[in-house]
Amino acid sequence: QVQLVESGGGLVQAGGSLRLSCAASGGTFSRYHMAWFRQAPGKDREFVASIMWSDSMTRYEDSVKGRFTISRDNGKNTVYLQMNSLKPEDTAVYYCAASQWWVTDRTPGRADFGSWGQGTQVTVSS
Repeated sequence: QVQLVESGGGLVQAGGSLRLSCAASGGTFSRYHMAWFRQAPGKDREFVASIMWSDSMTRYEDSVKGRFTISRDNGKNTVYLQMNSLKPEDTAVYYCAASQWWVTDRTPGRADFGSWGQGTQVTVSS
């Protein structure tokens, strides 16, 4: 399985921006669909965004549409999450995940992804 390492988290004021990165190793990155999830204290881990292996399709959770953008660079084995217009409710640990299957009939869940990073903290102050 591919190994994943996130970076780019931090503390930002509401309305600000951050770009998260997730570097992959140990597998053929271009064969994996990639996703970002997040988990706030006391809450379940939730889907944020995903991108197909070929970069031909993306999906977003409704609350981040128009503010977040997922992208990938298969030459660099890296997936990104550009987060703009951040809100305090975006505060969470953000996780990168990889899967060989693209979910089409429902919101992707934790069980759909076999590889996970360790997470990076994003804190948005009001």
